[in-house]
Amino acid sequence: MHDLATVLRALADETRLQMLALVFEHDEVCVNDFTEALAISQSKASRHLQYLKHARVLDDRRAGLWAFYGIAPDLGPEREALLGVMRRLLAARDLSKIEERLERSRARREKTVPPSGRSGHPGRKARVLRKRA
Repeated sequence: MHDLATVLRALADETRLQMLALVFEHDEVCVNDFTEALAISQSKASRHLQYLKHARVLDDRRAGLWAFYGIAPDLGPEREALLGVMRRLLAARDLSKIEERLERSRARREKTVPPSGRSGHPGRKARVLRKRA
């Protein structure tokens, strides 16, 4: 029961729900992209991402100085079911302003990071949450 409560607490925040929606849409998102898209500081983004990582909802991947977050690979049946519901609920939300800021952030990075140092998107195979009938 404690494990489920931890996940639900992690999802009980607007910023973390926005982060989750971006990860659902893009499979993997860089910390810098979260700060730009959500208009929050790097420390605030990192704190929220650690909360989601501690709840074993997200996992990170390091590529040089970059940290990318995506859905954790081993969710287990309860987390997978809960995130399946969250994916459907968040897909119905209008995130166009956040998406625009994310795309601008990624476009700026593409211009400034040389190809040899680019980490790339998404960099990890997309995790597909099975739809339950």
